[in-house]
Amino acid sequence: MTVRVRRVYDPPEPDGGPRVLVDRLWPRGLKKEAAHVDEWPKALTPSTELRRWYHAGEGSFEEFARRYEAELTAPEAAEALDGVRERARAGTVTLLTAAKDVDHSHAAVLARLLGQG
Repeated sequence: MTVRVRRVYDPPEPDGGPRVLVDRLWPRGLKKEAAHVDEWPKALTPSTELRRWYHAGEGSFEEFARRYEAELTAPEAAEALDGVRERARAGTVTLLTAAKDVDHSHAAVLARLLGQG
């Protein structure tokens, strides 16, 4: 099982597998055709409240990750997570985000969770 995290603005990699956008909002300035997104499961994205809290600098990445993981236990989010996990079991999956710091983003949290499954 291979899960990669890339910026949505990066071109697709030949061996990257399905490209799954994990942001709630469509990335600024990017046309849908140019993004090469195969799936956009909005149920996997952090809540607006959590996203705003984290981007306001009110908490640490570790606290954000803990809160986000709790959100992912909701039925719709858990179902979407299982769907991406099944794709990852079949081969490489690339999680896409517009975040500038992908290592400290919700996409990194998802990649870690998917790698544990």
